[in-house]
Amino acid sequence: MNVLPPALLRAYEETEYHVGGDTPLVLRIGQHSAALKALHQRYAVACSAVLTAANPHSQLHDPASNALRQRGLAHDIAALGLPCVDARGQHPANGWPAEASFWVPGIDIQMARQLGMRWEQNAFVFCGADAVARLVLPGCGKPGSKA
Repeated sequence: MNVLPPALLRAYEETEYHVGGDTPLVLRIGQHSAALKALHQRYAVACSAVLTAANPHSQLHDPASNALRQRGLAHDIAALGLPCVDARGQHPANGWPAEASFWVPGIDIQMARQLGMRWEQNAFVFCGADAVARLVLPGCGKPGSKA
């Protein structure tokens, strides 16, 4: 079971997840996004996730190490035959550096969970057909799980 300290869980929930590409948007945990719904339609998918390989287990790593990890994650995503769009997670106020991420349209929650665990992440963002961003802890049961 994956249990995070309350302050760390709150930081994940408060983080803004910026999706780049030609139609940039910001995802916030627990909020519906009409822009995301439109992006799902554009990609003809029912779900997506924001994934990173940076700073495993919320331990700050140097930029070169994080970049190498991100390249590995990009390789894993490509091996699944899925597209990805550059993204980043940025807390609006706590000073933690922005984390390079990927928005992955069409990835299902099981595969997103496997990648999160492979890349030693405490959490990732999953967005279902309702276009609501949900925090998922890879060691837990379902979207929205917190412990």
